[in-house]
Amino acid sequence: MLNIGIIGCGDVATHSYMPGLKALADRARVVAVFDIVPSRVDDALAFFPDAAPYTDYDAFVAHDAEKMDLVFNLTPAPLHREITSKALEAGYSVYSEKPIASTLGDAEALVALAESKGLHFFCAPAMMVTGRFMWLKEFIYSGAIGNPYFIKGQIGGMGPASWRTYSGDPRVFYTPKVGPLIDLGVYQLHALTGLFGPARTVSAVGGIMNPTRKLLQPKFFGEEIEVQAPDLYSINLTFDNNRSANLFNTFAMPATKSAMFEIYGSMGAVSIGQHQWYEGNGTTDIYVRDESEGGEAEGWNNDSPLPNPIEVDGILESGILHAIDVMTNGTDNVLTAAHAEHVLEIMLAAGESLTTGDSIAITSSL
Repeated sequence: MLNIGIIGCGDVATHSYMPGLKALADRARVVAVFDIVPSRVDDALAFFPDAAPYTDYDAFVAHDAEKMDLVFNLTPAPLHREITSKALEAGYSVYSEKPIASTLGDAEALVALAESKGLHFFCAPAMMVTGRFMWLKEFIYSGAIGNPYFIKGQIGGMGPASWRTYSGDPRVFYTPKVGPLIDLGVYQLHALTGLFGPARTVSAVGGIMNPTRKLLQPKFFGEEIEVQAPDLYSINLTFDNNRSANLFNTFAMPATKSAMFEIYGSMGAVSIGQHQWYEGNGTTDIYVRDESEGGEAEGWNNDSPLPNPIEVDGILESGILHAIDVMTNGTDNVLTAAHAEHVLEIMLAAGESLTTGDSIAITSSL
């Protein structure tokens, strides 16, 4: 049984991580929760009434009633480096929400710190440990669609300013420290690189399409904010073996009917629609080419079920399950800091390319 601590009890914690951890209570128990907002701590205690509540982070990391084996850093993106560093210094293994940090130097320092203390360090997002993507990596290299050579990804919307039920403060998402790439594009970048390997070059176009936004949450309704970060990116990536990809990522897309993720190969294609993307064990549409004289096998096999679904269905919940499995059974960590650092370099390069118009070489690997 693992003892778990939760750092940050906001929207993502209450909607995904807390229910996910509660569902796995036979393998992990939450013994301490922290947030600077007392009402959020109370929300966490509704899930875990026996947990020790904290509104002071120094007191949380000094928790010694029951040794915490793993803490989940679910704080806003700009705080990840500081929060993770203090947790690692205190001797706790860490599961960090994305991104790992804001700069490559900070990411490297966290990796070195975790290694020096012999601690586990897991980094979201958990795309490559979902049932679908574990299967998909095997499937596309099985020859079923020939040689896979291009991935087209799309993820976005109008962002948290338009999420009427969002319980947090959406303003941070439109600052230079977040934006659509850090918030949403990171999921697709982990999937792209998880399937095709490390990116070699990045080029991007885009910018700020909507200079101001109106907040629609009841407690902020009508407030106008300045959009300080690019709210639209179109990013081209190259990989080894003559493979490439495009990611369209935005907070400036009112609606779309496009697929979320498609892979093209010499003998077929794979498509994941909007109704399928957020289900880690969800169905997938597969197109098969048939070059025989009759071509009878050519066509779509829509909503093909996953052959081997895993125990949980959500993307975030898949990460929880993986971390528990690694720490309990000694399986290999797929959600590595190296992968997160590589994706961070891609995101920073995309911003540089958008500003300069240059194609940026990527030096890190997975």
